[in-house]
Amino acid sequence: MLDKNVLVRDTIRMFLSEVQKFEIDTREVVDDAKALQIINKMIKQRNDSIEQFNKGGRDDLVAKELSEVDVLNKYKPEQLSEDEIVLKVREAISSSEASSMQDIGKVMGLLKNALSGSADMGLVSKIVKDQLS
Repeated sequence: MLDKNVLVRDTIRMFLSEVQKFEIDTREVVDDAKALQIINKMIKQRNDSIEQFNKGGRDDLVAKELSEVDVLNKYKPEQLSEDEIVLKVREAISSSEASSMQDIGKVMGLLKNALSGSADMGLVSKIVKDQLS
């Protein structure tokens, strides 16, 4: 706030508002894991908005949403690279003895706990499908 950076200030205020809303709705205190889920939800919402604004030709709104995503990403832990994700997926497939697409639930269950917050689960799902097919 002292830097007079309106974008960062407003984005953090939106995040704090989401945290308060979650606490009121669920009547539980937000811990680090829940805060990370809220950040990921906000980023996903902004990415969906970016896609829609691109279709509508609203470059000004696309730039605003991208800036908000950049601010939110600063508060997330370091993300794994695609190669690291592939290694984790292969480990999960071998430990769960998965052999076909029918076993995708077992593999994703293992990976969800192991990679929570450190990888985009959409990318993880795509890699799992590629590995099992």
